[in-house]
Amino acid sequence: MERVRDAISKARKLRKAHFDADHGDVATLDEVGQASERGDWTESERSAKGKISKISPEAIEYTQTRSLMLDEAVLEKNRVIAGLLHDERAEVYRQLRSQILPQMKANGWRTLAVTSPGENAGKTLTAVNLAISIAQEVNQTVLLVDLDLRSPSVHTTLGLAVEKGVADCIKLGEPVENILLNPQFKRLVVMPGKAMEAYSSELLTSPNMRALMEEIVNRYDSRLIIFDLPPLLRNDDALAFTPQVDATLLVVENGVSTEEQVRRCLHLLENSRLIGTILNKASA
Repeated sequence: MERVRDAISKARKLRKAHFDADHGDVATLDEVGQASERGDWTESERSAKGKISKISPEAIEYTQTRSLMLDEAVLEKNRVIAGLLHDERAEVYRQLRSQILPQMKANGWRTLAVTSPGENAGKTLTAVNLAISIAQEVNQTVLLVDLDLRSPSVHTTLGLAVEKGVADCIKLGEPVENILLNPQFKRLVVMPGKAMEAYSSELLTSPNMRALMEEIVNRYDSRLIIFDLPPLLRNDDALAFTPQVDATLLVVENGVSTEEQVRRCLHLLENSRLIGTILNKASA
């Protein structure tokens, strides 16, 4: 319990992310976190936005993956800012990227889960912005998979309309290439989700899911895969899946996620590799 209090106290004072692979120290996404759930951007914030970076030093041609253009107005509304040039708030995600990538590469880890104690903590927005930020690395490709099977929101965050999702691959054997999308950003591919009914944790631990994991992990050996998972305390989906990935990030909502909830999450993640906890929507 004392470790939780110390970590949260540290996060409120720090502006940079500090991750500890053994203890999961808390980091802060302050300005980005505050904007992630608000609808009250100021005129100065709007004027600070740049244009989406669409030019890549490394040309990638997608032959099987469908490419879609994004609506910049939707990205602005949904706080997807990691791809905006000349926006200082995006720097927080670059700092997060710079903390995570060295750990992943040094340990040969390729799969990263993002979860939270409860709803609306900003886990999906964190996963999306982090994926975009990592994909901006010239030598790094990223696959973002929406595994919040009961309430997927990666596609709506990006403003994408989808007809099929990852559950169709698991339940119906839909080919992966029919699900994958390239949302404008070079080196980023998204595997969206479609809402389904209960028993999602059984799907996440099924032989079909293991086969899907093997396929997407082995398809490109240089690709980092980020999974947007459900909140840990909503149901057992995230708990069932996190042991299957190399590393996990926990997004904690400042002023909403309680000390007891954080303690419970740390206990539930004891069998997983928690590399960091992000204190979201915290002021500096």
